[in-house]
Amino acid sequence: MNKFKQFIFNGILLTAVSLAMRGVGVSFNVYISNKVGAEAMGLFTLISTVYGFAITLATSGINLAATRLVSEAMGELSTAGIREVRARSAAVRVVMRKCLLYSLFFGALSSLLLYFLAPFLSLSLLKDGRCISSLRLLSLTLIPISLSSALSGYFSAVRRVYKNAATQVVEQIIKIFICVILLTYFFANDVESACLCVVAGGAIAELVSFLFQVLMYLAEKKVSSNTANSPDGRLVRRKLLGIALPVAFSAYLRSGLITVEHILIPWGLERSGASRSHSLRAYGTVHSMVFPIIFFPSAILSSFAGLLVPEISEARAAGRGDIVNRIISNVFESALIFAIGTAGIMMCFSYELGNMIYPASDAGRYIRMIAPLIPIMYLDTAVDAILKGLGEQVYSMGVNIIDSLLSVILVVILLPALGINGYIITVYFTEIINATLSITRLLSVSQFKPRIARLVFAPLMAIILSSSAVKYLSLLPVFNLLTGSVQIISHIILSAIIYLLLLTLLGSLRPNKLRRGFSLLREN
Repeated sequence: MNKFKQFIFNGILLTAVSLAMRGVGVSFNVYISNKVGAEAMGLFTLISTVYGFAITLATSGINLAATRLVSEAMGELSTAGIREVRARSAAVRVVMRKCLLYSLFFGALSSLLLYFLAPFLSLSLLKDGRCISSLRLLSLTLIPISLSSALSGYFSAVRRVYKNAATQVVEQIIKIFICVILLTYFFANDVESACLCVVAGGAIAELVSFLFQVLMYLAEKKVSSNTANSPDGRLVRRKLLGIALPVAFSAYLRSGLITVEHILIPWGLERSGASRSHSLRAYGTVHSMVFPIIFFPSAILSSFAGLLVPEISEARAAGRGDIVNRIISNVFESALIFAIGTAGIMMCFSYELGNMIYPASDAGRYIRMIAPLIPIMYLDTAVDAILKGLGEQVYSMGVNIIDSLLSVILVVILLPALGINGYIITVYFTEIINATLSITRLLSVSQFKPRIARLVFAPLMAIILSSSAVKYLSLLPVFNLLTGSVQIISHIILSAIIYLLLLTLLGSLRPNKLRRGFSLLREN
């Protein structure tokens, strides 16, 4: 299978798995929210923010470092004319040994810190003693997560992402199975036990999926035991630290700011006059219910964008700047077309989606409020992936730190005065700043010159026309033979089909151009 076909196959596979997993995840969130309530979801989200910082410390930039180093090692061997599997295997083995040792150190460090600091974090920062047991249980997962991050980077670099996909499937299945059992037999109808049941299910799933991933990696290592052409271990270590540590330190700062921001959200809502319980419910609705819906379609974009990191890294190592620029052009255009269409459909069917997925909640209203920001969010995801492939990961992390710092400042200022609407304003402001800085950097380090007016105007007109047409047709009795969820889904699919047809007629959607652009991967 040539590289182009492999790229498309991996992208489709990751997209299918990611969509399936996100669909299952949203359904599981519905089950959890119905079982334990929005307040427990809010408290679980608070616990997750502290856990998120611990994961950041545990992984410390290792996923990107493993992907970059393995990709570059393979690219340098190809450039030198060394194409034998054994030579590649020996070079990659040295890289992965260093990456796994790095992961083990930071995973153990974060695990110990979270376990022993759990009481302080719960009582002094989260202001809720119900979080202690959950945080201590989560600390046991940090070493496996750190090692898994390195292995995931390896599988991405060698274009065997189906192994990452298989790991995701195994983890999600086990998580749901264990959580349902725990909530059925051990849930004591209180918020603390609800969080503990969900945390325990996730922890067991992480451990099992890690063991599954290790077995796949060990089986792959048996390809060769040859050590010829092995790179200098000290040079690999310096490269590893040069890539991972700048990303790690930036990630620490950003993750710390995100944690502070999320701790301050319930605080700000309480200052606006809401009770602690109501604040946790509003917080849980936005973060645990609405954002998963908003980002659900981004699985398509994220899957392909993630695969571009090793492709761009290897092309740069081989000195193929022409391939890099053509890929950037195609990704930018595709991301905008996809994101604008998604935003229009989300806005048009926001209340229908909210009522279908989370009945008797404010989810539909929040979807309508956040949907116009989708093009900015999705495009920023694609641009960040490109910048990482170009070696601009430090700049990207700097932008993300600015984003998080602004979020903390605005949450403190706006939430006590405006409540949850102040948080929505914060999200808009910071996302726009983040995307603007990232796109500006991309334009300065590449030869890509987008024609924004053409890229935005045609998709915008197409989605307005398509969604308006479906809304109008839905008023006709003959168009409403279907009912309930089936009707909503059919309307969304019809809107998407009309949108694509209009884009084709307007000349914005050119499959041949995209195919020619991405087919350059054959030459890489």
